[in-house]
Amino acid sequence: MQPVALLLLCPLAAALTGRFWHLTDLHWDPDYEATASSGEPCPSGGSRAVPPAGPWGSYLCDAPWRLLASAARAMSSHLQQPDFVLWTGDDTPHVPNEKLGEEVVLYIIDRLTSLIKQTFPDTKVYAAMGNHDFHPKNQFPGKEHRIYNRTAELWRPWLNNASIPLFRAGAFYSEKLPSPSTRGRMVVLNTNLYYDRNEETAGEEDPGGQFQWLEETLTNASRADEMVYIVGHVPPGFFEKKRHKHWFRSGFNKRYLKIVQKHHRVIAAQFFGHHHTDSFRMFYSDTGSPVNVMFLAPGVTPWKTTLPGVNNGANNPGIRVIDYDLDTLQVLDMVTYYLNLTHANMVASTQGEEFPTWEEEYRLTEAFQVPDGSVHSMQTVLERISGNPHYLQQYYEFNSVRYDLSPCEEACRIDHVCAIREVDFTKYNECVKTSSSASAVISGWLLLFCLLLGLLSPPQAL
Repeated sequence: MQPVALLLLCPLAAALTGRFWHLTDLHWDPDYEATASSGEPCPSGGSRAVPPAGPWGSYLCDAPWRLLASAARAMSSHLQQPDFVLWTGDDTPHVPNEKLGEEVVLYIIDRLTSLIKQTFPDTKVYAAMGNHDFHPKNQFPGKEHRIYNRTAELWRPWLNNASIPLFRAGAFYSEKLPSPSTRGRMVVLNTNLYYDRNEETAGEEDPGGQFQWLEETLTNASRADEMVYIVGHVPPGFFEKKRHKHWFRSGFNKRYLKIVQKHHRVIAAQFFGHHHTDSFRMFYSDTGSPVNVMFLAPGVTPWKTTLPGVNNGANNPGIRVIDYDLDTLQVLDMVTYYLNLTHANMVASTQGEEFPTWEEEYRLTEAFQVPDGSVHSMQTVLERISGNPHYLQQYYEFNSVRYDLSPCEEACRIDHVCAIREVDFTKYNECVKTSSSASAVISGWLLLFCLLLGLLSPPQAL
């Protein structure tokens, strides 16, 4: 082929790659600044002894407005014109229900919606509700509600006409991706309906008819030769930082998993939040072949979880850009940017920095030496994390966005690897049990070997 012809093809090749932002778990604490200026602990810190609050936030608190504004500014700086934005929920602070109320929840959703609109005024945003975006928190009904109606109005500029009644009825919807050159579709779920803390849907088989709707949507997408991204807040499976901690009720978890297995060929990837941590989940066929992957993005709030049994559960604020193939929607790469909160607060106290620097934390393909973010590449990442201490430690530090730099020992490795590998409840329990037993056997043999080595070694002269 002639050089001129190759040059003419270059714009076409470049056009096949798109980019979008994934933003999650903002958790704005509107009272942070007022309490910080008066020397009082932030409301989202609960009963914990909170050190003096920094100008950009505290690891024991939810996000001050300045932190959220700096995240928006960093997004605009690093990628001003994304194809679209994913915003996967949790806007309100971790405070008791009696300190919120419907109007406060809606006010917070409104303010954060305005911030995103101002940052990306001409960009399509696919927004999902998080379990904190309701009052009382977690209690999402599978039917029309005032909060759904009001939120639909706030997000009307981002929703098409067909999505409005769906959102009002259950806070889920599906739309074609905006680029005319893609055959992609976005499916936005309300997985708060499946949360085990949601008493509203505890006795239901299919809250809001969302499972049936999802199956029909995926079937229709397959017939139309479309590829799909599934987006939501609360993920299925287990929390990697607390053994045996799941979010979905068992029946809901099983049904979601079956749907992904059945329709995996049309699902290009899944994007969720809720954990505040950076991780991923693998999905397998009944014969054990990897068929799908779910990416869990880190949160913007640095809040240290109060979940009992979680050690060192804070994070540095993170935001993420995903590179993808416009035709197949395959994830080509991911770049995570972060704010070193300790450093930002220290610099602000000495230099009065107007906006802190959000740095590139890592690029998926470089950090884990894989060609892309496909299912098979992420299976390779899992195998490297499981079997190579270097990759395990690297992943573990990324998991908290470089907040927790302590060594990930064997129990830590089991927690993370089993959570990534097994979304199914029974298989997860088997993974933990088998891995723990194998670890105990290896430890026993090592101890015996050391004892024998000590007995056989000649005595050393003093």
